[in-house]
Amino acid sequence: MKLLMIYADLFGYKTNRKGWEDAPDINEEKQIENALVGFIHLELEDEEKLSAVETKMIKQLKWAARKNETERIVLHSFAHLSESKANPALIKQLFDNAEERLKNSGYDVYQTPFGYFLDLEFKAPGNSLARIFKEI
Repeated sequence: MKLLMIYADLFGYKTNRKGWEDAPDINEEKQIENALVGFIHLELEDEEKLSAVETKMIKQLKWAARKNETERIVLHSFAHLSESKANPALIKQLFDNAEERLKNSGYDVYQTPFGYFLDLEFKAPGNSLARIFKEI
């Protein structure tokens, strides 16, 4: 798994077009303030250890959120951090599980529409821990 975390004063998105044919039809636009955005890429080799990868990802997201003094986390599928790609259905399952676990820990959690190319809007400060990359 590759995980790029960016703290954003403002993160906005709007659905543009489907990138995964099994994705439900969604037309959505949203803006979220003061959030840690996780750009998450699940790789093929992660499928065999999905539970362990999920736990490590959640720990990293919680740590980065605390460092950036936010309780808002956005889960965003970003299949551009590696050439190896996991099954989209497993990725969606990972996101749903992570959302539930993070909410149970007191975080406000958002998922960008899965399986879509999105128009993105960002306003991110230049703080030292506002941009973190982890390989899990």
